[in-house]
Amino acid sequence: MSTSMPIKKAIFPVAGLGTRFLPATKAQPKEMLPVVDKPLIQYAVEEAYAAGVREMIFVTGRHKRPIEDHFDLTYELEMALEQAGKEELLAVVRSVKPEDMECVYVRQAQALGLGHAVLCGQRLVGQEPFAVLLADDLMVGQPPVLAQMVEQFHEWRASILAVQEVPSEHTRRYGIVGGAAVHDRLVEVQRIVEKPAPQDAPSNLGVAGRYILTPGVFDEIARQPRGVGGEIQLTDGIAGLLRREKVFAYRYEGKRYDCGSKEGFLQANVELALQHPTLGTGFRDYLAQIKL
Repeated sequence: MSTSMPIKKAIFPVAGLGTRFLPATKAQPKEMLPVVDKPLIQYAVEEAYAAGVREMIFVTGRHKRPIEDHFDLTYELEMALEQAGKEELLAVVRSVKPEDMECVYVRQAQALGLGHAVLCGQRLVGQEPFAVLLADDLMVGQPPVLAQMVEQFHEWRASILAVQEVPSEHTRRYGIVGGAAVHDRLVEVQRIVEKPAPQDAPSNLGVAGRYILTPGVFDEIARQPRGVGGEIQLTDGIAGLLRREKVFAYRYEGKRYDCGSKEGFLQANVELALQHPTLGTGFRDYLAQIKL
């Protein structure tokens, strides 16, 4: 791989059922739940676009049409806004899908886990490195988290996993990595374990929902038997990849909101509303008045 090989493709696994948000997700995908004024999936797509990705590969399931519609042209809406002279809103609608961005959709017929979802994108990715972004994890960083990871990829030309320190009692929620520190933000991964008990965890570094992976990972995922929960785990595929090539864990600069949980989703809405250029000040005043 050449040092300047850009990451042009990203996989977004969006086939999950979103059961933790029922009944809100009974008829709409959890990835379309709005945080302030944008759906979760758009935050992830914007992050990928800011990192240089131009082909967005959505691994979808049933009832996910609203995601396709969101990133499609909306001719009638654009015409109506144009005729009403609502230029600012028109710009907002058009910014959802820039002209040089391509959206591709592939079906994951059975919910067989994250590893299987990534494998569904293999034919579209081909033999080049690619990113994986989980929209449940809303990541806020400056520069954006995936852009930080692309920079690391260019330096090391190897798979990069985003990690953060997690409390030891929460290791069962994450893939946990162990390895040797390269510098204060980078670890060369020697072990990766899916959802270990605290006493079995190799460290307290949990994988957050951002990955840059080399295409060798596809063969490794395809070889995996079903792992935790009867699913084909991406973590197991990465563990296989470790035997053949280097993998690094990067402690990103920024903040992650776990929007797969109601608490994390509410925190993201409050904190991003406070940072919002037009809503922030008024919302802060409102919160100050609430008698808790």
